[in-house]
Amino acid sequence: MLLLALDTATPAVTVALHDGEAVIASSSQVDARRHGELLLPAVDHVLAGAGLRLDAVTGIVVGIGPGPYTGLRVGLMTADTFGLALGVPVHGVCTLDGLAYAADLDGPFVVATDARRKEVYWARYADSRTRVTDPAVDRPADIADEVAGLPAVGAGALLYPDTFPAAHEPEHVSAAALASLAVERLTAGVELPAPRPLYLRRPDAQVPKNYKVVTPK
Repeated sequence: MLLLALDTATPAVTVALHDGEAVIASSSQVDARRHGELLLPAVDHVLAGAGLRLDAVTGIVVGIGPGPYTGLRVGLMTADTFGLALGVPVHGVCTLDGLAYAADLDGPFVVATDARRKEVYWARYADSRTRVTDPAVDRPADIADEVAGLPAVGAGALLYPDTFPAAHEPEHVSAAALASLAVERLTAGVELPAPRPLYLRRPDAQVPKNYKVVTPK
């Protein structure tokens, strides 16, 4: 087994290789505006660091969000392209699950990432491997009662200390955590989600209302 994992659902552009026993190479850069520019060089860097070629990969793991439309689609389209080119399976993993796994907390807690527009993408967890609510997008003040008293991880939690007073790192997801979680679940026979995006809301870019067609008839 050699899994190539990547995620662009948060400001982190993160890539890792997992050989079925451990992560053998990884890279993470935080830049919310350069996902498309940074992802492929990061893949090259990780493969070179492991002394391997892309055609050695036997499967792809990709974070499916939730996340902003523009960043999230970079990772998903890249994963799909690699899967088609190599003829290998592409597995989805919820980005929030990757953060929860990396947090390695005992007992209930919350994961919250920055959804912009003064909102967070969030979910509750019974432990680092067990999500108990579907991912959602809300204003922090609107979920204050639901998350009261719970530890929280992620950039969204760190941004809103009034709602998440017990917030701490990790701030962004790592592909190393995604890959390790995916290997655990695949080894246990758990079917991973399809590599389809969890957008949870419409993209920021919209066709203007009353748009006028100016091409000749």
